[in-house]
Amino acid sequence: MTTSTSATSARVMANKVPQVIVVFWVIKILGTTVGETAADYLNEHLGLGLTWTTVIVAAVLTGFLVLQFRAHRYVPWTYWTVVVLISIVGTLITDNLTDHWNVSLVVSTAVFAVLLTVVFLVWYRFEGTLSIHTITTTQREAFYWLTILFTFALGTAAGDLVSERANLGYWEAGLIFAGLIAGVALAHFRFGLGEVPAFWAAYILTRPFGASLGDYLTQTKPDGGLGLSANGVSLVFLVLIMIAVGYLTRRENQRLASLSA
Repeated sequence: MTTSTSATSARVMANKVPQVIVVFWVIKILGTTVGETAADYLNEHLGLGLTWTTVIVAAVLTGFLVLQFRAHRYVPWTYWTVVVLISIVGTLITDNLTDHWNVSLVVSTAVFAVLLTVVFLVWYRFEGTLSIHTITTTQREAFYWLTILFTFALGTAAGDLVSERANLGYWEAGLIFAGLIAGVALAHFRFGLGEVPAFWAAYILTRPFGASLGDYLTQTKPDGGLGLSANGVSLVFLVLIMIAVGYLTRRENQRLASLSA
């Protein structure tokens, strides 16, 4: 027991995740939309097929996860690159199950919901907390990123289930998920829903909201979209993400400078 405690203490680092402020949610939604549009673009233009596209993007994600885990503090550029790549991989995983393996969206939504629940239970069993403010050990960070991966996969499957199987348009589905996000915010700020469950509920719901936005912008007009270029939308949103991450980098550097002064 003593050895385990010492090993855990040796791995303690500065908090590896950002503060949950308005800019956090803006980048999350932008990154989610990029995940939808970029996944569609890569799948259609790489010419490698859905499976190999998934493998390649997952390999790139793995490389950035290594950088993220090796860092000893929160680095905005690394952190948000991982989020965007997980968004793309989560979309591709669900697309593989639906389009390649013919898995029903009902089944994939249910399976990802169960897997996410299991991760939460195991995380709490080992750590005694699901706090998103104290990601300060390697083990806790592993649980954090695994949870995020399943939230993206679940959000993709649930979003597709609502918009396609329920025969709703993309903007109608977006309004539904926006309303659910507003409901979570109201439950937290007005009725005392805990910070941790409110955060993860909003994190899951912003995925299908961003995906609905991405589909509405890029799908053809006969299919209910605006018919904009997926490449163009991805590029514009990536630029907006870079601007926002640049702001967070400056903010983080100022914070570190004030601590060392």
